[in-house]
Amino acid sequence: MSLGVELEIYRHLFAACAEEMGVRLMRSAFSPNIKERLDFSCAVFDAEGSMIAQAAHIPVHLGSTPMSVAAAIAACPEALATGEMVLLNDPYQGGTHLPDITVVAPCLLPGQRRPQFYVANRAHHADVGGISPGSMPMSTHIDEEGIRVPPTVLNDQLVQRICDASRTPDERRGDLRAQVAAARLGIERLTAMCHRRGLAEVGAQATGLQDYSERRVRAALGRLPDGSWSFQDFLDDDGFGAVDIPIHCTLSIRGDEALVDFSGSSGAVQGSVNAVRAITVSAVTYALRCVLGDDIPANSGAMRPVTVVTEPGSVVDARYPSAVAAGNVETSQRITDCVFGALAQVLPDRVPAASCGSMNNVTIGGEGFAYYETLAGGAGGGPDGPGGSAVHTHMTNTLNTPVEALEHAYPFRVLAYRIRDGSGGSGVHTGGDGLVRVYAFDVPAEVTLLTERRRRGPWGLGGGDGQPGSNLLRRAGEVTQLPGKVRLQVAAGDVLEIHTPGGGGWSPR
Repeated sequence: MSLGVELEIYRHLFAACAEEMGVRLMRSAFSPNIKERLDFSCAVFDAEGSMIAQAAHIPVHLGSTPMSVAAAIAACPEALATGEMVLLNDPYQGGTHLPDITVVAPCLLPGQRRPQFYVANRAHHADVGGISPGSMPMSTHIDEEGIRVPPTVLNDQLVQRICDASRTPDERRGDLRAQVAAARLGIERLTAMCHRRGLAEVGAQATGLQDYSERRVRAALGRLPDGSWSFQDFLDDDGFGAVDIPIHCTLSIRGDEALVDFSGSSGAVQGSVNAVRAITVSAVTYALRCVLGDDIPANSGAMRPVTVVTEPGSVVDARYPSAVAAGNVETSQRITDCVFGALAQVLPDRVPAASCGSMNNVTIGGEGFAYYETLAGGAGGGPDGPGGSAVHTHMTNTLNTPVEALEHAYPFRVLAYRIRDGSGGSGVHTGGDGLVRVYAFDVPAEVTLLTERRRRGPWGLGGGDGQPGSNLLRRAGEVTQLPGKVRLQVAAGDVLEIHTPGGGGWSPR
């Protein structure tokens, strides 16, 4: 099914707009989390708020950002119609978790009374308040996680509110300005495209791209057998006593449509592993795109043939006031594992074994600083070969923080950073190895760890499971095994070791 020369040109034009936004955001940002780890995403939307194109950024952001744009349009139509930007981070109104701040900007063309396009970018801010530095706390209520902003016109007063809530206000102000600058560049590029090629032509091609993606997905689904396949996996715990938290997924194919049903998953839990529906939809979008064809343009048309069912108030469709900080980073990975587990029963020659299954979140804060990073792990082995070692997988697509940048900006050091040899699962195609990262603290600090796959390793497909991860604290010559989710105070001289999980192995079945 050919895309056609004209649509191919526009596919690249729209994607280039999103990519350029990302470059400006990266180069303008203040925090290492955005400028070094690239923890941000950018996309372009049509007049109705449907995604036209995205940059190759972070899957958990991009699949959920359309809900943020829809929420902004619904809440602030008059402001957007006059060219104002809208900011939000409310997980219950299109957001994911509070550190992810989304800026939505309208593209107003001469002679038009309403925006013909929108651009949006989402960036993870290193601290937006809450009960612990880094705003990724061991929380039981959304209000403990930081400032929560529904869709609101972006102005100086709102920026000041966010800065006042943060432990690092100057960094927040700089990162927010970078997001605004990125949005302005996106508007400039879309305006120039319409001026050069005409609004009618650009609008028609945007619709054409979405329709093409829909046709491609329907064709791919239509080649699969009709039927239903189920898979269940578990979160380790919520940090407050709940263990082996089930996520249940049933994939049903009927003709050229798919139903992905999460009924039977756990209800919301006390800890912060609850995921809002936007995250669940994002994980489904990502997993289906991986197996149905990664050359299909990523836009809203691709999900038209897919229905996602979630039970309100469950761990995959959290409602106020559930804590959600870890839902975006950890539960998104387990939802992805469940969808892949169901797909492996239909497409065994395309689906790999489970990857690391955790973003291995490390948050460190103290007097005048707050730091956040995610750590890579092993990728699952698959039909085409072994899994990669020490790579970010699935719903995360960030880089690591270079040791030099970390040590320049913060009062702690990295003593070791290496492959965790032998941690990948066995098989004809082995799972990739995780990594080991060791931090030494020069000053007292508060550490929060939100990690998964510490109780059981990532599952293999015909091969062995990957090794579970572990978290260790070395203090005064003693070694303590830390829980997967923990908040603790460290002293100068303490050493923290994170061992991330390896990927599962794959063998023909």
